[in-house]
Amino acid sequence: MSNNLRVAAFCFFIVLNSLAYGSLDTIIIDQGQDDPVRIAVVPFEIDSELSEQINLSDIISFDLVRSGQFQPLASENMLSFPSDADNVFFRDWRILKTDYLLIGKASLSIDKKVSVFFELFDVVNERKMETRRFLVDLVNWRDVAHKISDLVYEQITGIRGAFSTQIMYVLAKNAGTTNATYSLQIADSDGERTRTLIESPEPILSASWSPDGNRVAYVTFETGRPSIVIEAIDGSYRKRITNFRGINGSPVFSPDGGSLALVLSRDGDPEIFIMDLETEVLRRVTRHHAIDTEPSWSPDGKSIIFTSDRGGRPQIYRVELSTNFIERLTFVGDYNARARLLPDGQHLVFVHRKDGVFHIAWQDLERDNIQVLTETALDESPSLAPNGTMLIYATQNQGRGILAVVSIDGRVKYRLPSSLGDVREPAWSPFNDGFKKW
Repeated sequence: MSNNLRVAAFCFFIVLNSLAYGSLDTIIIDQGQDDPVRIAVVPFEIDSELSEQINLSDIISFDLVRSGQFQPLASENMLSFPSDADNVFFRDWRILKTDYLLIGKASLSIDKKVSVFFELFDVVNERKMETRRFLVDLVNWRDVAHKISDLVYEQITGIRGAFSTQIMYVLAKNAGTTNATYSLQIADSDGERTRTLIESPEPILSASWSPDGNRVAYVTFETGRPSIVIEAIDGSYRKRITNFRGINGSPVFSPDGGSLALVLSRDGDPEIFIMDLETEVLRRVTRHHAIDTEPSWSPDGKSIIFTSDRGGRPQIYRVELSTNFIERLTFVGDYNARARLLPDGQHLVFVHRKDGVFHIAWQDLERDNIQVLTETALDESPSLAPNGTMLIYATQNQGRGILAVVSIDGRVKYRLPSSLGDVREPAWSPFNDGFKKW
């Protein structure tokens, strides 16, 4: 069995045994790295009072698998099941050809808090890399597992983990019929614990996160025409900020959260505007008879990337906000749109049409070389993980809209289908520092 098939089979087992909450369907891994890191995630020692909970090791292993960079050792192949350093014998793990070892335990305290302890070891060099203890409420069981995954991932790769983040997407049921409903869903990055933020008989479009992860902006048609709404994810705040005649679309928060880039056609042609969210004062950024749309911010907030057909076909442009200088960024292909800059500000991901089919592509802005990352049809709406290693996008599978994830180098791919309806327009959250404190 190939590495990729082993990974897929492992993921299928993990997901089927983790459906304690509402979720997307089973994640299907299509492709992983050819040389994944071999890690043993030993089943955590868990008090009997917590026995009904999915073992933290299962959640952690699944996180590492779906990154495409790790191959966890199956528990049935382990020679021992240590839960503390005194019982770790590195020779045994070297025999199993594992590079790293993760062990831990969870217990319930007198005040009903959950104490979780873990240790990460470098097997080859026989050294401890990380140890941490958390005291959390039982409701944060999955959260602490994702946090451990983040720490393991960072220790081994040097890149901050994004397993504790969330994804947002639109779920459409019975679209095109009189019974159509649209809802804005928020879920863990692994598709678990889905909840509905808003539901409407009218379409919901272009949802995006604030940089602190506490608010979202989206387009709704509940007034009979498109308008932009900002809403707190805990439901404590909701405000309609635009309801102009014509297009009100594509809202995106600035990196500091103080402004919103958006598209308005109130003056005629669709143009890019910036709204100061404190004063609600609008600044018009583009002025052209063509269609200017789909803004996104540079990581430093000093420029905006957008789509325009001012050259005759949709292409990607950048405008410097201090000078209003505009430059074209894409030249290969007759259609490039919905661009997002990576955190380094030097690389771009976007929708790219090749041979009449829409794919997700990556471009080095210094060298102008383009790499097509996806091979499915009708790929759209790419959204980057906050660490820049993966992106989520919408695509089609057997006539139904699904979500899919691809690594930024194109080597890792998996799908998140839903049996509940068509899923579209995904948005990956920022890091969750604003969600929970540890």
